[in-house]
Amino acid sequence: MRTDTLISLLAQSAGPAPRQLVVRRMGMAATLGLFMSVSLVVFMMGLLPASALFTPGPWIKLAYGSGLLVLALVLAGRLARPGVRQGVWGYLPWVVVCVMLMAGGVSLMLTPSEQRAFALFGQTWLACPWMVLAFSLPSMIAMFWAFKGLAPTHLRFAGFAAGLAAGASGALAYSLACPEVSTTFVAVWYTLGIGLSTLLGGALGPRLLRW
Repeated sequence: MRTDTLISLLAQSAGPAPRQLVVRRMGMAATLGLFMSVSLVVFMMGLLPASALFTPGPWIKLAYGSGLLVLALVLAGRLARPGVRQGVWGYLPWVVVCVMLMAGGVSLMLTPSEQRAFALFGQTWLACPWMVLAFSLPSMIAMFWAFKGLAPTHLRFAGFAAGLAAGASGALAYSLACPEVSTTFVAVWYTLGIGLSTLLGGALGPRLLRW
């Protein structure tokens, strides 16, 4: 049998790829990674007191991390399919980041001048980005596991998406223990931590996702 005839027969006999496979693996990775990150935060740092939930600070952090995580997972789901490019989904996380940075800038301008340094730096600015990065590592491992079971072809962009999702998970987990309440602090230092995770994912993508 000629090779092209065999290929044609195999292609005709093949059913469509299961559409739910990508959703299932990405959802499993995101859930497992976030659970592991939160567990580490609870074990190592404990949770904020319940009274903190009556202030806007924790909710701003949770909304920021959740928004980035959802968009990163959609982007990762696209890039997990062979030949599919990021499209407009590659730009939407930047929109969320820009909105957060703008909110942080407005909040800083509305803060009395004598309090601006504290609003920007808080008490934990040196540790915050590294804590977000550290707590993103379980999700990073889970996201790369998900990609390895699929078929990404744009490996660096897939790595960036994995790192972004991991960074958002790390930020979500860390926000459960972080005492900072300033919108400006979140906009700067949480974003830096998420950015570090994204860059790490992009650096690892071509190495770990190579077929």
